[in-house]
Amino acid sequence: MEQKDIENLMDKFDKSSMKEFKITADDGTNLYFSKLEHPAVAAAPAAAPASATPSIDGTPAPVVAAGSKIKAPLVGIVYFAPSPEKPVFKKVGDHVKKGDVVCVIEAMKVINEVKSPVSGTITKKVAENGDMVEYDQPIFEIEED
Repeated sequence: MEQKDIENLMDKFDKSSMKEFKITADDGTNLYFSKLEHPAVAAAPAAAPASATPSIDGTPAPVVAAGSKIKAPLVGIVYFAPSPEKPVFKKVGDHVKKGDVVCVIEAMKVINEVKSPVSGTITKKVAENGDMVEYDQPIFEIEED
């Protein structure tokens, strides 16, 4: 799938009333668009398996098991600061409240905030600044309050 095809799909999706759109092209390209302002978050017991595939019907995108990880809600490049000259949103050891922005993910020149779905203390940074992250890939480990 070429970039002009993707841009055309984005434009049509943007003008449509759809809230989410997922497509797998013949060449193996996977696309997922969402207009959800705050993707739903599911807290699952540690022993319960979590679904790794978003769906068009609005099932939760980021999945956080009790006291474990903040995961990428979409595919893109992760940045831990709003710009290179600004300080990071959150670092290891910082306490976060539910809804605090912990990083951003750039996808197709659009910056998407990643917010903490739980309150707690960040114990580990799993991804590095500028890394390409996949959907549902851990970015931070967090110990819930």
